[in-house]
Amino acid sequence: MKVLVTGGSGFIASHVIDKLVEAGHEAVNYDLRPSPWHGDEIQFFEGSITDAAALQRALEGCDAVAHLAAAADVNEVNADPLWAEELNARGSACVLEAARQAGVKRVIYASTIWVYQDNNELEIDEDVNPALPSHLYTAGKLAGEAYCTSYKSLYDLDYTILRFGIPYGPRAREATVLALFVNKAFKGEPITLAGGGTQTRRFVYVEDIADAVVASLRPEAANRIYNLVGSEETSIREVAEKVEELLGNTEIVITEGRAGDFAGAVISGQRAADELDWTPQTDFAEGARRYVEWRRERAEAAAPPA
Repeated sequence: MKVLVTGGSGFIASHVIDKLVEAGHEAVNYDLRPSPWHGDEIQFFEGSITDAAALQRALEGCDAVAHLAAAADVNEVNADPLWAEELNARGSACVLEAARQAGVKRVIYASTIWVYQDNNELEIDEDVNPALPSHLYTAGKLAGEAYCTSYKSLYDLDYTILRFGIPYGPRAREATVLALFVNKAFKGEPITLAGGGTQTRRFVYVEDIADAVVASLRPEAANRIYNLVGSEETSIREVAEKVEELLGNTEIVITEGRAGDFAGAVISGQRAADELDWTPQTDFAEGARRYVEWRRERAEAAAPPA
């Protein structure tokens, strides 16, 4: 199967490309910049996800598109909501329209468990309808979900919506929580915890997410929604303590809670286990260790010779 990956030079999407190739598929990268993780072995199209014509040209001959490009940093979304809306909502509409025009069979849409942040349920599965969002990032991702279901209804374009848990691992953006804490430790700075760090997350290792994206290409995943979450409830304080254990050279400082932060309801990933045979294979302790090891290797490679 030939699959175009939007944002293929980025964190999660670059791992998706790796897993697609590993599974025997042909991967195509569509991004604003070439991939630092791949060479000429991966076909690359340079372009914006808001350019439907460029997307359509890149999608010619593709069977599916894995749409992962987005404004993913919630702080950047807060700072520039119109830019974020253009990428997360308008960009998703452009991907769907380009896929329709190019005759692509399925759009795999990367959403987020943040869509549940305003729900009151303590335990949530895919049959729970997300409440109206209070955060701009969530609003944009839900808009993309709505466009997926609308394109299916109007144009019979199949979709699969994947609501990612909190991703972490090698190649992560600097703003992700584990990367942020590791950076603090490397610099000898304190790790600050909003609200004491008692809020929990279902962290999921990036390579496990990428495996799920590949699994979602199965026919039975068409027009389904899946929560892709880790197997553990991990508090933000536990993340800080793990960094402290692995690296030392830091202290933990408590600050006030952050507005719009995800409250940390228990999200079920049972549907993905039942229908895609997917469960996360990497626990947080091991994933954090791998990430720290990767960061150390990159730091050593970048260091000037003695």
